[in-house]
Amino acid sequence: MLNDLNAVDVAVVIPCFNEEVAIGRVVEDFRRALPGARIYVYDNASTDRTAEVAARAGAIVGHEPFPGKGNVMRRMFSDVEADVYVLVDGDDTYDASSAPALVRTLLDGQLDMVNGARVTQIKEAYRFGHRFGNRLLTGLVQVIFGKQFDDMLSGYRVFSRRFVKSFPATSSGFEIETELTVHALELRMKTAEVPTRYKDRPEGSNSKLNTIRDGLRILRMIGLLVKEERPLMFFGCSFVVLALLSLGLATPVVLEFLRTGLVPRLPTAVLSVGIMLVAVLSMVCGLILDTVTHSRRELKRLAYLDIPAPQWPDADIRATRALAAGRRPAAQPAQAQAQHDEAMAATPVLS
Repeated sequence: MLNDLNAVDVAVVIPCFNEEVAIGRVVEDFRRALPGARIYVYDNASTDRTAEVAARAGAIVGHEPFPGKGNVMRRMFSDVEADVYVLVDGDDTYDASSAPALVRTLLDGQLDMVNGARVTQIKEAYRFGHRFGNRLLTGLVQVIFGKQFDDMLSGYRVFSRRFVKSFPATSSGFEIETELTVHALELRMKTAEVPTRYKDRPEGSNSKLNTIRDGLRILRMIGLLVKEERPLMFFGCSFVVLALLSLGLATPVVLEFLRTGLVPRLPTAVLSVGIMLVAVLSMVCGLILDTVTHSRRELKRLAYLDIPAPQWPDADIRATRALAAGRRPAAQPAQAQAQHDEAMAATPVLS
């Protein structure tokens, strides 16, 4: 069958920090949902038995010593080679049974990213503060960069290889989801958003997300991305604010000069001129950086286009990939699982 997921090189990548309670179940669920996929768990300096439990469940375990989800994802995207990447959190809140549909959506449409939008009726699973913050921040990104996603902060996504290998990850924490979204929007990648079930954490597992702290970090990241990707907008707004302030200070001075021919408030006049000069410099910076940004975007686009688009492999490609991987083409789920276990026994840990 041509559109057999076992013929596609899929990697499930799971960033983890202190998820001993949940990670075993996550690995097992995704092994059932995608029996031909390789499951990678990257431990982010956990203080519990996360790595041990993940390896016992059948995952290939990697390690990232620098704390933060962004650092883990940078490491995963650098280390792991695949045609399709399934990114999911290790807290067992996302529905593994949705993964095949997400992968098929990506391949059928030759997309670069499929976002799993969270849908739940469980208030404890998706707290009001997180829900409100998500809507606020997602709305802000929609206004500035474009409206393609309703759940920008979802941790459940499927990527093409060309997305992963052209993504210049700079974030260190939870703001990485914002950077992923803006990267897709700025390069005008083909994307989709599919509703997926979101469930409560298992008992004993605690959220690592702090609503206020991480919300402010995400807001800061949006500001930085506006400066980097929309410099004319960023510095143009600065120009407008500074110019209005300068005019506000200068107006009484000018009116007094026209009435009496005197400038009694010389310091105010000097301050007004200084602020206007800064405003003009801000606009000039915006114009120059806008040209630089266009050049950077073209280079990123070329790097992106250098990698083939995602697609279902034909019979010849499937056979070549299978032989290169040392397995039979179009392996059945049970065979793929056995081969997967055999490969993991040979190389159980990445460092």
